[in-house]
Amino acid sequence: MALHFERAEFDARRDRLMIEMAERKLDAMLLFAQESMYWLTGYDTFGFCFFQCLVVKANGEMVLLTRSADLRQARQTSIIDNIVVWNDRQGVNPAAELRNMLNDLDLLGMRIGVEYDTHGLTGRNARLLDEQLQTFAKVEDASYVIPRLRLVKSPAEIEKVVKAASLADEAFDAGINIIKQGADEAAILAAMQGAVLAGGGDYPANGFIIGSGADALLCRYKAGRRKLAKSDQLTLEWAGVFHHYHAPMMQTVLTGKVSRAHQDLYEGARAALQAVEKVLTPDSTFGDVFDTHAKVMEAHGLTKHRLNACGYSVGARFAPSWMETQMFYSGNPEPIGPDMTLFAHMIIMDSEQGLAMTLGRTYLTTSGAPRLLSRHGLDLIVK
Repeated sequence: MALHFERAEFDARRDRLMIEMAERKLDAMLLFAQESMYWLTGYDTFGFCFFQCLVVKANGEMVLLTRSADLRQARQTSIIDNIVVWNDRQGVNPAAELRNMLNDLDLLGMRIGVEYDTHGLTGRNARLLDEQLQTFAKVEDASYVIPRLRLVKSPAEIEKVVKAASLADEAFDAGINIIKQGADEAAILAAMQGAVLAGGGDYPANGFIIGSGADALLCRYKAGRRKLAKSDQLTLEWAGVFHHYHAPMMQTVLTGKVSRAHQDLYEGARAALQAVEKVLTPDSTFGDVFDTHAKVMEAHGLTKHRLNACGYSVGARFAPSWMETQMFYSGNPEPIGPDMTLFAHMIIMDSEQGLAMTLGRTYLTTSGAPRLLSRHGLDLIVK
């Protein structure tokens, strides 16, 4: 089996889940989030775009229902022993096959938690599932049980994120080396993604963001490329990825002469990130991080140009996003604890002037001050 962790690591995760299930009085959980399956068993696939479910009983027994295309994938990448295949055919209802499997597992009338909030369970499949379970069991939303368990990283997971961070640095170096007037965004993107793959990393859970000129104000990947002008702005958001563990970075790089307006935006972004670093500590909450960022932005007159979130937890994720559930936004009471891997981004998009400035880094929290995982500082880069 191609496992990325020792068996003892998976056993410890299963035990933590069983304790949580006992506290919630759940007889079983239906896992549809691919990152939950990966975290618990090592199962590694993009087959979650179809109907599949990992059933976990309160006693730790696990059964995977999947398609034939993922049978060998599950055998080779996971610790799952019991794998049931539902057959592709016209008119098939895999949710009904899941209900039959649950019946065989003696779960009729039991209390079952379901991971609803995931891209691994489409709206249509959720409706099919609910139709099958409405008279079968007592169902409740358990979408955030495993995400909460995954928030604090084990030493073995931290090693993966640290490696991912080194790949993010390599990617940045590769991009910086060719950024200049006339440089093609396509070549920059290829160099950065190539550095991650050449370093033994993986594809990211979402595409790298790259945009210059007016597109530097975008916070998402879009198709299409352009070449950099003499005086230009290039916004990059990328991640080093190792065994699906992500370490994102973000930065707007300038070419040519720096305007006073761009300099002001940069100073606001840097001040906000430096302030945030001071509250990435166990005596703060995720909401406190956002509030700190917002206060600095306000002090620099940038409130209308900032976003309504300034980062999130990162770890092992699958498409379509490398963002974990816990985010830095107003009022989020989630406490920060040691051994979390958190990405803080300061994003300023001034649509009135058509100017962008971003600065973001991944941190490892400790019992005190956070550890910056990048060897790159926070300087403004002008090429």
